Amino acid sequence: MAHPSRRHVLGMAATVPLAATGALTLGAGTAHAADSAYVMAYFTESTTMLEADYGLHLAVSTDGLRWMPLNQNNPVLTPTLGAGGLRDPFVLRKQDGTFVVLATDLKGTDWSRNSVNIHVWDSTDLRSFTGYRLLKLHDMTGTHSWAPEAYWDAGRGQYGILYSSVNSSGHNVIMVSYTTDFRTTQNPQVFFDPGYDVIDGNLTVGVNGVNYLYFKRDQTLVGARSTSLDPGSFTVFSTPAAHGGTEAPTVVKSLTSGTWYLWGDTYTPNGVFYAWQSTDLAAGTWTPLDQRLYTQPLNSKHCGIQPITQAQYTNLVSHWGAPAWNRLKSYNYPARYVRHSGFASRIDAYPFDPFPDSQWKLVPGLADASGVSFQSVSHPTRYLRHYSYALRLDESDGTSAFAADATFYRTAGLADASWASFRWYNNPTRYLRHADYVLRIDPVSTATERQDATFQVGY
Repeated sequence: MAHPSRRHVLGMAATVPLAATGALTLGAGTAHAADSAYVMAYFTESTTMLEADYGLHLAVSTDGLRWMPLNQNNPVLTPTLGAGGLRDPFVLRKQDGTFVVLATDLKGTDWSRNSVNIHVWDSTDLRSFTGYRLLKLHDMTGTHSWAPEAYWDAGRGQYGILYSSVNSSGHNVIMVSYTTDFRTTQNPQVFFDPGYDVIDGNLTVGVNGVNYLYFKRDQTLVGARSTSLDPGSFTVFSTPAAHGGTEAPTVVKSLTSGTWYLWGDTYTPNGVFYAWQSTDLAAGTWTPLDQRLYTQPLNSKHCGIQPITQAQYTNLVSHWGAPAWNRLKSYNYPARYVRHSGFASRIDAYPFDPFPDSQWKLVPGLADASGVSFQSVSHPTRYLRHYSYALRLDESDGTSAFAADATFYRTAGLADASWASFRWYNNPTRYLRHADYVLRIDPVSTATERQDATFQVGY
């Protein structure tokens, strides 16, 4: 069943500001010189809503492109106040170096629910969270407070909280309310109103003296800019970017180069991120990024991204744990992942349900511990093995023949050495590859066959 986005339901164009500050900025947070990694906050949904979870999820990345979910992709906390669930979480590192987490007070897809509040947590390290509360943003009745994001306004000496709400204009505008402590707010007012629905504001502050605000118009992501942070000062300027119905843009600044990445969350189908890149925000143009280069956390929706230090990255992984499973992305069809369906093995386009069909444990080889075998997460007594050279998911019978059929040696990728290929234990001339999207064990010789036999082992 398709689950339409709130933008589709309300006929909206979602506003998503680029959030970044200075040469090393990401989201609405400022990157410090010591930063070398990123943390992402998100919630989860999937095509059939099998993985709908409206708690706070976290993932980490060293490059801002390939993400590792923490806590086995389970929530690290779940709201208990308000609607009892969240959407659109956002992490800000404050001026004192601690973090604040903001999120929409909404569980599920009841876009008609009204709320003047958002969820707020404080944290020193994103391993423990304190001071949980609802924060009131405005006094308007019969409306909402969607997709809160915060930024530091040095001129005011206050934080601005951006959010989408319907004011007297009758359509969604980007509002701002100011705060010093994220416990009380003041001076709610319209920050940006181009005359049509705008939501999901995400602000990029102080890039060569210019501030950038991205939003969605007619299912596309469009930018506005201003040399000021004054409400009402932003004007539209950019070329639209989109891939289907696209919303919730998030901008990531590379910590090692001058490249910017724009992430957009799609809802047709639900739960796919696409990314674009640019080396010049002032140009307002974006180039689609090769899907080989980025991987979102499984079933992630509407993310917020913040730079962190290597020590913070290490401590988060140590505390919450790396996944006990992997996903395998196809090299020449990077929108597709290895999965089983009816116990047959193939590569299918993400997203799909049941999503655990694409999760694998790469365990020591059943026939040789220096190799690997692919154990299914959804059916842990079953392993990928060949039958007449076609791969299928079978239950181990404990024989040496089964063990040999299910064992591979991981090698450098035949098409790209930074990826992986898997040579069969029984015959060193045969590799795991896909043909017409079906997984097989075949000899590999041509360039196309080498691509067919190359996979990214990630999450």
